[in-house]
Amino acid sequence: MTNAPTNPAPRSFGSPVADAVAALVSPIVSDLELEIYDLEFSGGVVRVEVDTPTGQQSGVSLDKIALITRLLGRELDHNDPVPGRYTLEVSSPGLERNLRRAEHYQREVGKTVSLRLHTAIDGARRFQGILAAATPQEITLHILPEGKRAEARSITIDIANIDRAKTVFVWAAAPKPGSPEARKQAELEAQFAALEANSDDDFDDDSDDEFEDDFETKHSDTTNTEATAS
Repeated sequence: MTNAPTNPAPRSFGSPVADAVAALVSPIVSDLELEIYDLEFSGGVVRVEVDTPTGQQSGVSLDKIALITRLLGRELDHNDPVPGRYTLEVSSPGLERNLRRAEHYQREVGKTVSLRLHTAIDGARRFQGILAAATPQEITLHILPEGKRAEARSITIDIANIDRAKTVFVWAAAPKPGSPEARKQAELEAQFAALEANSDDDFDDDSDDEFEDDFETKHSDTTNTEATAS
């Protein structure tokens, strides 16, 4: 006897209002081959961040942002999931993006991140380094050597202990082959490789107008059908 496949539980965004808005915007962004990066309702503002799926080049055009804003605004007016007066803000996360959820860390592995902790580790609450790995519970950060510290190091941090975090866009040209900078980078890469090899945990990384008219017509027809049926 085989068990019937089960659908994964829907993502929760922290409040019934945010979850209701997510249910309305999900089919819109899905049809545009995008996904919800983050969503929150706070202080009378509904903030929706959308991005390309994990593994694809980041970047959402202003035309798509405007289209999502228009269509979601229509859905919110029709379904009325937000109590009282509110402001709708739709955007993309940008180059330096906030990391608030476990899946945010998982999709940004390999990038430089800056974070602040609730509880200090080794006397420090602020860290910046390369996000080497991430699970639903914790992250592994490679810290570059600085000051009196001559070697790179790796630390594991519980996501629950992270107060704030964001990616850091590094404006740096690749060093010339054979230069001191290139040799230093090679040394750091070797140190990080050794840290990973000695780690007890093994993480898996598998971790145009006509279109708009057709798209709006599709979602408009859906809304009109629901209104007629009710």
